[in-house]
Amino acid sequence: MFKLNRVFKKPRYLTIQQNNSQPLPAEIEGQGEKNVLPAIPNGLWTKCQNCGETVYTKDLSNNNKVCVRCGYHFRMGAWERVDLIMDTGTFKEINQEMKSVNPLDFEGYAEKVSAGQEKTGLSEAVLTGYGKIHGQDAVITVMDSNFMMGSMGSVVGEKVTRAFEFAAERKMPIIAFTASGGARMQEGMFSLMQMAKTSAAVGRHSRQGGLYIAVLTDPTTGGVTASFPMLGDIILAEPDALIGFAGKRVIQQTIRQELPEGFQKAEFLLEHGFIDKIVAREDLKLTLSRLIKLHYRR
Repeated sequence: MFKLNRVFKKPRYLTIQQNNSQPLPAEIEGQGEKNVLPAIPNGLWTKCQNCGETVYTKDLSNNNKVCVRCGYHFRMGAWERVDLIMDTGTFKEINQEMKSVNPLDFEGYAEKVSAGQEKTGLSEAVLTGYGKIHGQDAVITVMDSNFMMGSMGSVVGEKVTRAFEFAAERKMPIIAFTASGGARMQEGMFSLMQMAKTSAAVGRHSRQGGLYIAVLTDPTTGGVTASFPMLGDIILAEPDALIGFAGKRVIQQTIRQELPEGFQKAEFLLEHGFIDKIVAREDLKLTLSRLIKLHYRR
């Protein structure tokens, strides 16, 4: 006899967790009978933070980590950004050997740096190098929010500074992709000094007539926002990127006023003249190459 009690039952699944040393059971008990559950690999699907839809992770990756349903721009790692922007096989990394020390003997700092290196494959929270964008020479710096939230410590500041000096010496344009929670608190004043140092490097590059394009991605906040990103000759941003200095609650508690909805989003900043243009990820490489070509057409 056909049983109707399972027709409308919501199916259950086992998820295969990666790097799990404990074996997963092939069967579970359910309503007095054994039920063999289909196994779904971990990471096969990704939930969009904007529209809430579940997106096939491979489709998301093939679409440059932009939601295929609502266009939400997921955060990208540094090497993913290089693959998106630079012509294949042209990128050469510089200053990759630089690594952070622990100048204040901050407890647990060395372990956090090691964890960031293992997670991202980077020596620090910024990747610097040079290559070609649609055939146009350019130096790039790319911050990675997966490495201690892209915080700017002494090595990050030094690598960014050296990238600007490298571009100035070779009379090349430079593009800075920012993604950061701000200055790295574990390095105290050493971290805050990087704001002035990177800004001075931007000035030297500018005085030699070099083109500097800043691309603000989600999130760009704190001491990073208050230094080299806002000094670009041209400032671009990705859609819906969070851009600001202090957090919304901190500002509201300080000025004792309600702030407009979305006041730290790229769209709000464009409306109020803080940035020059919002560029979707699929159009970013072509936009950058055209800007470089216009500046160096002679």
